[in-house]
Amino acid sequence: MMTNSLTRPSRWLALIGNLGLLLWVVAWQLMISPHPHLNSAAMALAWSIPLLLPLPGILAGKPYTHAWANFVLMVYFLHALTLIYVDNGERWLALIELLLTSCAFVGNTLFARLRGKELGLKLSKLSEVEKREKQDFES
Repeated sequence: MMTNSLTRPSRWLALIGNLGLLLWVVAWQLMISPHPHLNSAAMALAWSIPLLLPLPGILAGKPYTHAWANFVLMVYFLHALTLIYVDNGERWLALIELLLTSCAFVGNTLFARLRGKELGLKLSKLSEVEKREKQDFES
């Protein structure tokens, strides 16, 4: 059960961002602006595979998956920023990609943090890890 009042909205933001980005890249590559020289189905598949990898864990609401999915999102974030800077023709497509990627990133981060706290999951502070390692090494 989600106890924090922000956990559920952050989960929805993560789901909307991740699923929206997946649908967006497929629609972009297949219908909106297919590549003129490459197979559009292959391009849609290539752009969607990285987003499909964390999808089962995201749909299941696993905090750890939400956290590492942000690494995958950085590819789309950089792609959007690059197109916004260099391509006038697809700038509006890249702006939508950037918006969806940002929603997914913020939603994933908040959900992983809040849900992880609710479940009692936490990373040890570096100083605590160093103390334990020092004790193990000295004994």
